[in-house]
Amino acid sequence: MSHDTADFIVIGSGIGGASVAYWLSQRARVIVLEAESQPGYHSTGRSAALFMESYGPEQVRALTRASLDFFRNPPAGFTEHPLLTPRGAFVFGTPGQEALLDEHEALVRATSSPVERLDAQAALAFLPVLRPDQVIGGVLEKDAADIDVDALLQGFLRGTRANGGNTIYDAGVTNIQRIDGLWQVTTRAGTYRAPTVVNAAGAWADEVARLVGAAPVGLVPKRRSAFIFAPPEGMATQDWPLFLDATESFYIKPDAGMLLGSPVNADPVAPHDVQAEELDIAIAIDNIERLTTLRIRRPTHVWAGLRTFAPDGELVGGFDPALPGFFWAAGQGGYGIQSAPGAGRYHASVLLGEAPAPELASFGFDPARISPARFSS
Repeated sequence: MSHDTADFIVIGSGIGGASVAYWLSQRARVIVLEAESQPGYHSTGRSAALFMESYGPEQVRALTRASLDFFRNPPAGFTEHPLLTPRGAFVFGTPGQEALLDEHEALVRATSSPVERLDAQAALAFLPVLRPDQVIGGVLEKDAADIDVDALLQGFLRGTRANGGNTIYDAGVTNIQRIDGLWQVTTRAGTYRAPTVVNAAGAWADEVARLVGAAPVGLVPKRRSAFIFAPPEGMATQDWPLFLDATESFYIKPDAGMLLGSPVNADPVAPHDVQAEELDIAIAIDNIERLTTLRIRRPTHVWAGLRTFAPDGELVGGFDPALPGFFWAAGQGGYGIQSAPGAGRYHASVLLGEAPAPELASFGFDPARISPARFSS
């Protein structure tokens, strides 16, 4: 088989494409095509990812739980560093938000995550920067953990290469045709062929679908902004959890001696190299200073990333219902990294015609709930 022909072509080397390529490469020859000069440029590489079993819609939570063992026990040689570092996640309520806290506590308790409900006094002792008149208590998800995003992404890509796979950078797709039973994918770097194409193009996945004549599923890229700022002088913040208010007007988490903040925005945009808007950052700073005693004079760094959502918020994974050999691995939203090991393994099993991992059903995973066929009229 020539170097430009494979069993599978994966379009996109973000976490969605890298994870499915990793599992596929253990059984088949894979070519990964990446439009940018580096992997994970638009979404994966800009994520401040946290592993939270309670985060996301139902099927995302199922695939996240199915990913936990991989995060805790990656294969030998996958990474030199732990993929997870204990962090915790704390959602606090302001006056009148008791029902929101009750709802969040019930959701966390429905997963396997240890949870603790704190009253106002305990919440203030736990996070002394909260304003006493603005907190009625909170819910602590103890098992939430920081994800080493780069180690995870590079582990998938390194494993793919070790299995004989190939990643081509600066290979933006310009045309796709079906010729003699093979997809012929034309890029800026050359032309590649395979019987099956995996559409893991993130915010551009609907555009790739249009190139092959498939119906778009209605993916919407949304901007999420973030910024870094200094903690109060002399205050130890490294052991703080990620914390946010129950209406998600901001979140804060420690980051290499500094604090990372976000307005938790989800602003619909066209797919592009997204940048943070000054208004987003100003809104977050205002909410942080309203609900905490933190003061933010000037962020040291600001950025934004794209989080791409299907209309119902769930992932999109499966063969296109109308186009043979065209597979969707898209719509990761803000959950793609924490669910990547489980989702990538599931996608690869479908592509290879193998039975999915048996534990998926026990986590409540239903393939029909993420299939692109659910959007067919």
